[in-house]
Amino acid sequence: MQQQPKIVVIGSLNMDLVVKALRAPKRGETVMGEEIHFIPGGKGANQAVALARLGAVTTMIGAVGSDAFGEELLKALQKDGVNTSSIKVLASEPTGVASILLAEGDNSIVVVPGANAQCSAEDLERSEEKIAEADLVLLQLEIPLATVEHAAKLARRHRKIVMLNPAPAQSLPQGLLNNVDYLTPNRSELSLITGIAEDSPIVRGIERVLEFGVSSCITTLGAEGAAFMESRGRLTHVPGHKVPVVDTTGAGDAFNAGLAFALAQKRDIREAVVFAGQVSALAVTKFGAQGGMPRLKEVEEYFREERR
Repeated sequence: MQQQPKIVVIGSLNMDLVVKALRAPKRGETVMGEEIHFIPGGKGANQAVALARLGAVTTMIGAVGSDAFGEELLKALQKDGVNTSSIKVLASEPTGVASILLAEGDNSIVVVPGANAQCSAEDLERSEEKIAEADLVLLQLEIPLATVEHAAKLARRHRKIVMLNPAPAQSLPQGLLNNVDYLTPNRSELSLITGIAEDSPIVRGIERVLEFGVSSCITTLGAEGAAFMESRGRLTHVPGHKVPVVDTTGAGDAFNAGLAFALAQKRDIREAVVFAGQVSALAVTKFGAQGGMPRLKEVEEYFREERR
């Protein structure tokens, strides 16, 4: 039986305002929506829930407002067994909000950071003991970049595996990349980070990332799966899975959680990417970013049947 990994997630917590419509409006146009839902989200919180459901001992570091949304987000994490003792509650800032439009089988998202913007280096220092006890530290970019950079340095100081999901897309300082073991961009994020056109062969962008000093780059390709390369290695493609798609909102977060879980268990990178793809595939078959995150038993049983 493989070990139960300890993972610290440092990132965002948002309340997702999810609107479903037949199609997205054109510029200046109003369309009628079909449904609206208020769902716990945020890349950091989504990944923490996914990890906890897979069986990781999961601690979340972040910030929420002292409002109804913040209270609901904390309860959602606690319900899935995430340690929330390192999430600060601010009276001076509202909880972060993400406005998500689901239309024509895809999503578009606008994020208002709120309290997430106040997640600071000092918060990380106060939780250094939890970082020191972890097997892996998982980061994203919905909190201040300076905080993310400090988190990577702190984790590296304690010789932890550092994994960065570089979303939302933005340029990354070399000081951050120096302390990242695994970088997980999608195609557009890879293009922005490297300056190489998105329609160029993917191997060019991945090779550029490795030149920056990152040990491994795993690029997600949507329904096509993922491609990865390690230092001085060759490009490997892992195909995706055909599943009935209900909601793609949490797909990337599910992939990152699955990858982090497997890497923290010391699985080799190909096995970890395969597992991450399975977790992501199951996540999109259900509605809601956190609600769709599968448990380990579900993943194992579904893909055991698929192999028959």
